[in-house]
Amino acid sequence: MSLKPINLEQLQATVGKEIGVSPWRTVTQEMIDKFADATDDHQFIHCDPERAARETPFGGTIAHGFLTLSLLSAMTFETVPPVEGGDMGINQGFESLKFAAPVKTGSRIRTRFVLADLKIRPSGWIQATHDVTMEIEDQKKPALTARWLTLTFVEPKRETA
Repeated sequence: MSLKPINLEQLQATVGKEIGVSPWRTVTQEMIDKFADATDDHQFIHCDPERAARETPFGGTIAHGFLTLSLLSAMTFETVPPVEGGDMGINQGFESLKFAAPVKTGSRIRTRFVLADLKIRPSGWIQATHDVTMEIEDQKKPALTARWLTLTFVEPKRETA
């Protein structure tokens, strides 16, 4: 799915507003196992459904917190319109991050994006601050909340003669 790019004026008009909600995404045991392999985190609460059902209050396995966090990138591409002329985007970090509730295997999650702040630099870099809330379907508590900083490079416009 490709979203239509927006210009800087349109982007500035969205500051303080919800700019989108991602589609629902199911967190599967296969995703969790692949993430465990990639990160060498094979703790039984993630990778052993029978033991997790017996020995945890979750009734089965749960996703790694960092797996849910990593899904923000894909959810952003599905939801947040790109900046017109944006050549490159990078993560700058998080001002805050809280894992509020476990994501049980088989749960569906989605993320709400609010553009909290925007700084346009003369260098061509745009710093966007998003307040994100990753919801778990049919749960009151979100999986996570965060204040996420990203940078997008937009080639400065040159005057033509």
